[in-house]
Amino acid sequence: MRNSVYSAIALILFVGLITSCVVMSPKKYNTLIAQKDSLSLGWENARIKIASLEGIISGLKSDSSILQAKISDLQVIIKGMDNSLISLRSNSSSEIKKLEENLKKLEADLQKRELRLREVEDILRKRDEATNALKNKLQKALLGFQQSGLTVDIRNGKVYVSLTDKLLFGSGSIIIDDKGKLALRELANVLKTQPEINISVEGHTDNQRVVNLGQIKDNWDLSVLRATSVVRFLTETEKIENGRITATGKGEYQPIEAGSSPEIRSRNRRIEIVLSPKLDELYNLIKE
Repeated sequence: MRNSVYSAIALILFVGLITSCVVMSPKKYNTLIAQKDSLSLGWENARIKIASLEGIISGLKSDSSILQAKISDLQVIIKGMDNSLISLRSNSSSEIKKLEENLKKLEADLQKRELRLREVEDILRKRDEATNALKNKLQKALLGFQQSGLTVDIRNGKVYVSLTDKLLFGSGSIIIDDKGKLALRELANVLKTQPEINISVEGHTDNQRVVNLGQIKDNWDLSVLRATSVVRFLTETEKIENGRITATGKGEYQPIEAGSSPEIRSRNRRIEIVLSPKLDELYNLIKE
């Protein structure tokens, strides 16, 4: 490798340029987790953090590719200048030493970035494995309710358990009926075995105006109150830890499907229980 390094000097002196490699330091991210003013804002911040992690991974891959390309370019240049190295060796010792140091730093930086990238990818792989395992457990536990409009699927690395309003509530009601409690009890039995999973309960309505529902003024109210009813059942009755769970109301603004037919409105009226693994290990790795 030393002969190859010597060859680089020949090129540098030949073109009259003194090259100095700048070692790029890894990006540093400081993730500040502030006490949330509301459970809804806290859940949105968590989603933003997870999205930023995907961007960090993309940046690490890009940085690694750039560094590898630089090393490859240097190696090609070195091989092409071997014949000129002998005549320049006596006058180039200091520059050779400098180039060797810079090249070693560049390689060390590349190795560090690749190691961190592998660690991040390993954590995300474990997250995906845990997410798939959780989905399978839930599908088995809730199999008897799927004909009543319950679905379990994975989106963006999280498990979504979607329950139509008719499975949980009467028309316009925020009180969970017996069939809904049975489904939520089966769900809670699985979640109790998964303490590393965070839980967000999202209420969704259709686009029809709320009428004659007493103190419930609009779809925002209805979606929030239904979500909190589910949260209270899971925490107070089923003893899920309060710190793991949040309730949010989405109103009519995140429909599964656009339209106003009775079938579409029925699909849009739902409770979605979003399950996501805690990513503290990944956050700590990124901050280093």
